[in-house]
Amino acid sequence: MSELRLMKGNEVIAEAAIRCGCDAYFGYPITPQSEVMETLMELRPWETSGMVVLQAESEVASINMVYGAASTGKRAMTSSSSPGISLMAEGLSYLAGSELPCLVVNVSRGGPGLGTIQPSQADYFMATKGGGHGDFHLIVLAPSSVQEMHDFVFLAFDLAFKYRNPAMILADGVIGQMMEKVELLEPRPRRTREEVLRDTGSWATTGKRNRPRNIITSVELDPAKHEKFNQKLQAKYAEVREKEVRYEELLCGDAEYLIAAYGISARIGQKAVELLRAEGVKVGLFRPITLYPFPTTQIAARAKQLKGILCVELSAGQMVEDVRLAVGNSLPVAHFGRNGGVIHSPNEVVEAVRRIFELGITNYEY
Repeated sequence: MSELRLMKGNEVIAEAAIRCGCDAYFGYPITPQSEVMETLMELRPWETSGMVVLQAESEVASINMVYGAASTGKRAMTSSSSPGISLMAEGLSYLAGSELPCLVVNVSRGGPGLGTIQPSQADYFMATKGGGHGDFHLIVLAPSSVQEMHDFVFLAFDLAFKYRNPAMILADGVIGQMMEKVELLEPRPRRTREEVLRDTGSWATTGKRNRPRNIITSVELDPAKHEKFNQKLQAKYAEVREKEVRYEELLCGDAEYLIAAYGISARIGQKAVELLRAEGVKVGLFRPITLYPFPTTQIAARAKQLKGILCVELSAGQMVEDVRLAVGNSLPVAHFGRNGGVIHSPNEVVEAVRRIFELGITNYEY
């Protein structure tokens, strides 16, 4: 049965992993996401469900352990934070190139380099534009609450296996560290061997059993064959873009201006919308939930009624580029960001909107 608890975002990732029937977690500690593995160690799921929980030698080791486990058709995952995800980039490309489903959780911190342990959203490009070499995409979900941290573990695994593709939960340090009430879903049992064979036997290395070998690899030295494989991947990504876009709108029906934001910035933007609405300013909030696939068509349709859009991010401006691509030259798109681990306040967003109104919102960078 489901139950209510007060939990931290990182902790609920661990709880959700167990409840969704995850088979294996491989990770390495890094702030601000270390509680994911620490909570799994405390819960000791290997004693109840048989789930493997292992601290690897490094982030490189952990992503390659995920590769091995995913190749057997198992639900495998890892978690890290920005510099750790950078170390996993090659492994993510190999997973995508081998069409292996898995879950990667990135609780982002400020950079570049080691940067700071404070929150950031500056990993948007890394998550949505590949995160490694080659023409590939991750399916990227951006939670804005502890509840969504929980729910997206289930959703990410479902999407990863539906499309045989790595999925990422791109959170920020605020969502990972904050505590909220969360409804924990009823546990799913881990799949039996028979269920794994039924669901993944056509591609996973589950034992030959009177069928041709399943070879898990991302290597193809024949350029003609490799081009066809890449075309197959692009067709899959097109299907994902068509069927899996998720977003949320708040007070957009009569909006003249829009705040576009995800993650913790969307929470802050929501309060800013409330404050501006109280002053009679017609502002709405558009929150992308899937960063890949990005809700390009949906925000372009909404833009037809607007005078301008303000993108609010904990970065120097990354998602704003996708918003500008979506709306083209139909209206100005401005950006308000903080970085280095500094978190904007609702009042700062309100002030940014006021300044942009005064300036006539001409691609303003604040």
